[in-house]
Amino acid sequence: MTPLVTIMDLDKSFPGVRALKKARFELFSGEVHALMGENGAGKSTLMKILAGIYRKDAGEILIEGEPVDIASPRAAQDLGISIIHQELNLMNELSAAQNIFIGREPKRAMGLLLDEEALNRAAADIFARMHLVLDPRAEVGVLTVAKQQMVEIAKALSFRSKVLIMDEPTAALNSTEIAELFGIIRQLKAEGVGIVYISHKMDELKEISDRVTVMRDGEYVGTVPTASTSIDTIISMMVGRSLTEKKTDVPDLSSHDVVLEVHNLRRSNAIQDVSFKLRKGEILGFAGLMGAGRTEVARAIFGADPLDGGEIIVRGKTATIRSPQDAVRLGIGYLSEDRKRFGLATGMDVAANIVMPCLSKFLSLKIFLKAQAIRDTARSYISQLRIKTPSDAQEVRFLSGGNQQKIVIAKWLARDCEILFFDEPTRGIDIGAKNEIYKLLNTLAAQGRAIVMISSELPEILRMSHRIAVMCEGRLTGELAAKGATQEAIMRLATQRHSLTADTLKSATGGSTT
Repeated sequence: MTPLVTIMDLDKSFPGVRALKKARFELFSGEVHALMGENGAGKSTLMKILAGIYRKDAGEILIEGEPVDIASPRAAQDLGISIIHQELNLMNELSAAQNIFIGREPKRAMGLLLDEEALNRAAADIFARMHLVLDPRAEVGVLTVAKQQMVEIAKALSFRSKVLIMDEPTAALNSTEIAELFGIIRQLKAEGVGIVYISHKMDELKEISDRVTVMRDGEYVGTVPTASTSIDTIISMMVGRSLTEKKTDVPDLSSHDVVLEVHNLRRSNAIQDVSFKLRKGEILGFAGLMGAGRTEVARAIFGADPLDGGEIIVRGKTATIRSPQDAVRLGIGYLSEDRKRFGLATGMDVAANIVMPCLSKFLSLKIFLKAQAIRDTARSYISQLRIKTPSDAQEVRFLSGGNQQKIVIAKWLARDCEILFFDEPTRGIDIGAKNEIYKLLNTLAAQGRAIVMISSELPEILRMSHRIAVMCEGRLTGELAAKGATQEAIMRLATQRHSLTADTLKSATGGSTT
């Protein structure tokens, strides 16, 4: 059978970076083909070339056996190729139907007026094909991320796509939404659509993919059948070595100083009477389902969002935090789950990003930059954190997600923050980079830094935390000692609407409480 897509010997370079070197890939109709690799392996670059976003430097692309030159996204769409990016490309103020057919809207009155009825009917037909219950007139901005993703898929299907590229499609979805997405993927597969599935979540591979192609350092490593290949084998192909999933030791920190204490924090319905303590050298894991209020707590303590009430105590003294500047002056750093939007200036270079929170330290006479001191500081953290970059002058937007995350960490270390909030620190980064982030967090804790780690991945919470706080619907529903904690115990608390009493908590978690 002739492959739907054949990519042979593709090369692509960017300034200072060789992204692809003789890369290969193959996709058949009715196949879900997972494309795996560490951040920076070249998988997204390869797919962006297939989708017409980048131009190849060398190599060949065949569609159903015929050579093609994909000069633009429109050229790719004309060939039946669509891509759904991790960061969705929708207009929030428009309806679902308007987003699907933007620029291709049906007209009436001799092409002068928009035919809203025909527009909504066409969108409804696609939703029916997807077995999706969604009003075509619904404003996209009020939809959940999962529903927005379905609109993106519907847009791709409106082009009669034969090839659908999905880049980290489940990064912001919960388990119910993932199941719904997988149902649609299976249906499209049954209809003969070829699907390229890019993800770092190993547990999804066995459930949804037929084959796995692995890339490393811009080169093709190999293609294996999913069903008969172990996860360990795929990981080894990705990183070129074996990785061990070792849980961090859980020291007794009860005698360590409390560096952060909050009492009865309140903010509308998002935060309801949240209280907790954080000790020096501790990693406190914050678990809960999406919308539980974990990020809202972190942002409020950091001064990014106003509080309705409550008390924040930093190193034994009541603190007034009305802005992030106030928090930073108190030694508090916050690594947002959306690093590109809130954590980085992606158009600036590595050095500028690292020194940004403490720029005043690098000014002479308050106006002249100490260029050499900035470079020395940046290079020191590049070395310490093993940031993969051609130089400290490289623009951050050209680096992989894992290396971007390390730059966010570096900037708060350069500011010498003692209290660090890590919000989804490994979201969207590969397993090799995850292990490096885990080692870094443990090193920071061993140095005495106090860390709150917010994560939606329960194995990550269990592996990294000294203590686990669980939230549900804006409330802290309980705390667990890391030793003996289980995913089941966390999920019981994550679905418990009200805080549990000590006796009830002990019963619910099998006696594993703090």
